[in-house]
Amino acid sequence: MNEGNRVRRILVSAARVFVAATVLIFAGLGVGALVTTLGNGRPPPEDSRPADNPFARTSLADPANRPAPQSLAEISGARRTPTVIAAVRVLPSVVSLRTERTVQSQDMFTRFFNRGGRSRVEAGLGSGFAIDDAGTIITNAHVVSGADRIEVVDRDGQRFEAEVVGFDELTDLAVVRVPPGRVPAAPLGSSSNLLIGEPAVALGNPSGYALRNTEATVTSGVVSGVGRDIQAPGGQEVLYADMIQTDASINPGNSGGPLANADGDVIGVNSSIFSRSGGSEGMGFAIPIDRALVVASELLQFGRVRRPWAGLQVLTDRPDPESVFGRPLVVEVLEGAPAADAGLRAGDEIVTLNGRVINHDLDWQVGLVDAGVGSTVDVTFQRGGRELQARFRLDEVPTGRAERIEVLAGLRLITVTPQIQQELNLRVDAGALIASVGEEARGTRLREGDVILSINRNEVRSAEDAGELFDYYARSRDGTVQLYIARGTEIGYLQPFRVR
Repeated sequence: MNEGNRVRRILVSAARVFVAATVLIFAGLGVGALVTTLGNGRPPPEDSRPADNPFARTSLADPANRPAPQSLAEISGARRTPTVIAAVRVLPSVVSLRTERTVQSQDMFTRFFNRGGRSRVEAGLGSGFAIDDAGTIITNAHVVSGADRIEVVDRDGQRFEAEVVGFDELTDLAVVRVPPGRVPAAPLGSSSNLLIGEPAVALGNPSGYALRNTEATVTSGVVSGVGRDIQAPGGQEVLYADMIQTDASINPGNSGGPLANADGDVIGVNSSIFSRSGGSEGMGFAIPIDRALVVASELLQFGRVRRPWAGLQVLTDRPDPESVFGRPLVVEVLEGAPAADAGLRAGDEIVTLNGRVINHDLDWQVGLVDAGVGSTVDVTFQRGGRELQARFRLDEVPTGRAERIEVLAGLRLITVTPQIQQELNLRVDAGALIASVGEEARGTRLREGDVILSINRNEVRSAEDAGELFDYYARSRDGTVQLYIARGTEIGYLQPFRVR
């Protein structure tokens, strides 16, 4: 019995020694850490040690407590990845956009009694980036279109009221302006020499204000493809052609933000995704920066995008109606047009435009947009088995150059000419084309693109004819007119309305 007690006492003593030794070892590690933190080889004074946490750092001089590097020169080679390079170079130029638009909603009661519905304010979010130091911001047209108010927030949380310089729904690009000197310009690259598989970094603010952060985030991937042509959703007339495809996550709120390469240069404007769930599924698309800068230049200089015109119509001869590929053929060349003067004619097969292979009619259209009005283009084409070349200067589309006549408050007309007929593929060869319908003229039920053929059975051959007839009936006792119009492939009478 005594012998057993003695053994137990020995074991207990050994355990106590082990525990004490263990505590000393870990405490020693803690002291060692503190000594290393202080960097002077001595423990800190008694009053400077945290009483409850011996592992807490007590000096900002420790490398682990230094601020994050703010320039590439401060970043070690091991940490200088393509994503880090893009973030350091581009993030200061990325902004968030918050928009507000007033939307009229109507219920069955208000529609039945033809009364105005209630209005509500819808908030929207997007991203953008500065292209110069003068406050010029590029974003998507679908971010700012219809907005009554646009607020821009930079990475430091500063807020600015933004002015819309212009937007172009066909290319889904817009330019807004904030006070100069507030947002630095992003480094701009080129989209003309992209390599499939090279790194790609998407920057933007997909969270909006949900995370209470104003600085944009980054996602990384590769350039999955170039020259991608996408069918716009819901019949929208948007030129999603020759796009950059990437598997870098692009989520709602990223729209309008930049896509950068491994050098930290902007190569595209994030625009759209293919998704079944509404979130990123690895198929994002960006508008090439070369096109974005052409569009931005047009908006800054003219407030709109002038459409380039060659004076010829190209269609894809599809052996299989379900196929989008085929041989692009010139089906019509207008006399006196730039292409006609260069020697092109119907039946020619287009091969390249400015060195770009033309696989179908959409390739031709986007090639013209990227070149821009006033530029000289080189076209390679085949005729009778021979390959020929032509060079000509692009004009603005006839509708852009045509004189506009305002006939009613907010209703502007242009005269239909053979050039305009070809440009818009109209079924009629004369009349007054509706160029724009202002808010004051909404009651006429006319739409942009309609062609007025007669007013109260009086033939209309030009915009001037329509103006004279509108003036005449506005002075008459009744003041009611009935229009015979062409709308798309249909021709018929519009419901009468008063022009007083």
